[in-house]
Amino acid sequence: MVVDGVSTGQERKVAQREDQFRERYQNGLTLVEKLGNSGAVNEEFELLGMEWDLVPGVFAPRPGTGTEWYTTAVPYPADGRFLEIGSGAGVTAVWAALHGCSHVTATDITEAAVRNTLRNVQRHGVSDRVTALRSDLFSGLDSGERFDTVFWNCSVIEAPEEFEYTREVEWAIFDRGYAALSRYLSEVHEWLLPGGRALVTFNSLGDFSRMRELAERSGVALDRIDSCQRWLAEDLVTFNLFEVVLK
Repeated sequence: MVVDGVSTGQERKVAQREDQFRERYQNGLTLVEKLGNSGAVNEEFELLGMEWDLVPGVFAPRPGTGTEWYTTAVPYPADGRFLEIGSGAGVTAVWAALHGCSHVTATDITEAAVRNTLRNVQRHGVSDRVTALRSDLFSGLDSGERFDTVFWNCSVIEAPEEFEYTREVEWAIFDRGYAALSRYLSEVHEWLLPGGRALVTFNSLGDFSRMRELAERSGVALDRIDSCQRWLAEDLVTFNLFEVVLK
């Protein structure tokens, strides 16, 4: 009877976790519809007291998405080299260049996001300090490059292994099997200068227990630097900024 009770309890936990996974995934599908520029023409939006371009297919970092918070919460290296993974519309990359970084490299896995970043780099007059390129995490970087700070506002919702990306904005929302997050946690310190810092965001729409598992497997700890709450669609979301620290 004890064994049966234990088995039943474990099965209940597994079922609960599967239900939570499906709920998070459905939330992600809703966000894709609400936060992507699905039109055929460029749009404009205001954030952080500045005007920005938004290219079709790119995640829209409007108030509530967390962008306006973490962009100002990141500790930028004074006169240093800053790498942003997943630059999207380019808000954080431009802000970094305007707030003390001598060189910014902004990467994204989608061509639309790279074009969008370049538009906003040009719009705000920081072309001399910002380079934008297409890259799957670190794959597109020169092997000899190193940075004072590496930052990623990660794709927070885990997608099923069989998930297929059919729209560019989905890359900003979904991470299939958290494979990209696992790679980031495992590889990011290889791209740091001595004394450099690795940063990553995570919010309550994702599965933080999975993130902790991946961090443990990668031999790193997650030190929370700051957090805040914002309304995103109909959800009150907690946004976190972590430093990824080697154990």
